[in-house]
Amino acid sequence: MGYTFASMETSASEGARFQPASDQSLLISFGQQISLTSHQKVMKLLRLLQGEPLEGVRNLHPAYCSLLIKFDGLRLAHDELEAALRQYLGRLAEVNLPEPRLVEIPVCYGGEFGPDLAEVCALRGITPEQVIERHSSATYLVYFLGFVPGFAYLGGLPEELVMPRLAAPRRRVPAGSVGVAGNQTGVYPFATPGGWRLLGRTPVAMFRADRGELSLLSIGDRARFVPISREEFAAREAGRN
Repeated sequence: MGYTFASMETSASEGARFQPASDQSLLISFGQQISLTSHQKVMKLLRLLQGEPLEGVRNLHPAYCSLLIKFDGLRLAHDELEAALRQYLGRLAEVNLPEPRLVEIPVCYGGEFGPDLAEVCALRGITPEQVIERHSSATYLVYFLGFVPGFAYLGGLPEELVMPRLAAPRRRVPAGSVGVAGNQTGVYPFATPGGWRLLGRTPVAMFRADRGELSLLSIGDRARFVPISREEFAAREAGRN
């Protein structure tokens, strides 16, 4: 059976749009702009679906302004799932989101930990101290997790630090590296390739299989970065191992 995805796109309540993403997935979008309003709609719908699961739904994948829903194609069709989801959308106003956690993440900025700090300074015409002050003074919102387990996409980066990705990504970014790309910041939980500009590194494990909450950060959390010295970094890293 074939699908003409564009022709099946429809409008919905709460400013949502439905569009099949594959023969067994449906994308619900709340606009095209990254905003707290869209994020809260994603969070409320996600909370409803987690608390009252729909039969046949397999996985839920939140993003900045959307929720991708994967389902069993033998038990559900796109139009059936959309009809059920419209009922959930009508109840979003009833959903109370929990008070967000504030998680502080220690960071040692510059040097070998932040190899792109000098370039960010040059591109923006500010000093390393100013970059560190601006990056660590903001409170960031965890919009969603992706890329690798435990990688949180943090929105709220100060305008002075908005940066394009590197022209050529690094083949290996060390675990704990704190980077910026576009208007977002984040921490690499594992050593992976990556194209974000690196400002520093944290000794804190962002993802641990032996922890009840595997990821240090969860969708909806707030995060702040706290500057630390190389000595404190070494002490914390030694205490973790």
